[in-house]
Amino acid sequence: MGEDRPQEGLRGPLARGVSVRQSNARSAYSHAGENSMNSMRIPATPLERSEDRASINVFVVSPNSNLRQDLQEKLALPRWNVIQAGSGSGALEILRKQGGDDAVLLLDPMLPDLEPGEFIRMVTDRYPSTQVLMLNSHTGQLLVGSASPTAISTRLVDAVNRTGTIRTSTFPTPAPAPASEIESPRYAVEGKIRVRGMIGDSEPMQRTYATIRMVAVRDTTVLITGESGTGKDLVAQEIHLMSPRRKQPLVVVNCAAIPETLLEAELFGYTKGSFTGAVQSRIGRIHAAHGGTLFLDEIGDMPLSLQSKILRFLEQGEVQRLGGNDNLKVDVRVIAATNADLKKLVAEQRFREDLYYRLAVFPIHLPPLRERMGDLEELAIAFAAKFYPGVSLSREAVEILGQHRWQGNVRELRNAIERATILVGNGREIMPEHIVL
Repeated sequence: MGEDRPQEGLRGPLARGVSVRQSNARSAYSHAGENSMNSMRIPATPLERSEDRASINVFVVSPNSNLRQDLQEKLALPRWNVIQAGSGSGALEILRKQGGDDAVLLLDPMLPDLEPGEFIRMVTDRYPSTQVLMLNSHTGQLLVGSASPTAISTRLVDAVNRTGTIRTSTFPTPAPAPASEIESPRYAVEGKIRVRGMIGDSEPMQRTYATIRMVAVRDTTVLITGESGTGKDLVAQEIHLMSPRRKQPLVVVNCAAIPETLLEAELFGYTKGSFTGAVQSRIGRIHAAHGGTLFLDEIGDMPLSLQSKILRFLEQGEVQRLGGNDNLKVDVRVIAATNADLKKLVAEQRFREDLYYRLAVFPIHLPPLRERMGDLEELAIAFAAKFYPGVSLSREAVEILGQHRWQGNVRELRNAIERATILVGNGREIMPEHIVL
């Protein structure tokens, strides 16, 4: 240790030569050690690049422009750099130009030109360092396979699904919601029961809120009835949001809006070649709601020929795609709604009696607006604030609203207030002349 000394017995130039050689040897050893340490640090570089760099390329591949735009808004720089493609061939061309190193590809299986399996094989063969994550075509949520979730995929799922949890391909049963979340103080104000997103403290609505809160925490099938415009879709949404399934998708199917010839394919899905135009296999909306809630709106308009399949799904918890022989197990909570008198339809043999009783396990009837007029002013004020923040309703305008019968219920009131906020112009108070009924 210390400075170099000549070896014992050596003197003069020879000793100095030995000392120099020893010094050079130690210097060379020191540099070799530094190079060795540097080489040991090399494997850490890819981890830093893939997980901690400024931005990660995310390729969003979907024919649905709204879904792509929604993901574009959720995934922002500097963490994510979103690159969009509307087809499989378009995505492959972008990957060829951009490169797929350390990138993530979010795939909507409804590709217009390629089978999803074929597309994934092409991507993984050509760009093995690109992670491929599947999107739910109906909800835009990510479905991450259970095999090998990574730090990047975990962060990405958190950013897209806004829950911080990962939905696996094995579709786990949702865990019960903590009582503290269900019994939140926001649902009880001044001794009255309230449901977030719903307005009104009248006695009929207090009974409705109580039944919603009781059934929401269970997986029981619910049938919501009431006149058109009473807010049946809102009740279905609130039941889902208060349930243990609230972090999973709520898939809505309007049975009256989809043509009879397409409704079965929309609900149950189909296999490639099962009918003309079926260029690829597709899951149905029932399967898309796996782990969450399926809302069958206007169930009274469902074709009689399809009701037997819905009954089998409700009883067995299975769906079979058109043209397929496989029975797919699904875990779905069902909420149905209708403005029709289902008992009358049963008597007329236009609705299956066994399906009616399978749906009406827990019925909720929404009162029409004329039976809850005490809520009218609060509803009107809320709608006015939504369409024209800062505007007020005069007492005379409220009296005009109170004299109407409201055959269209809350929806009609909403439309009337929206018209009034337009007719008021630059004014700050809605007067009777602005109420057009």
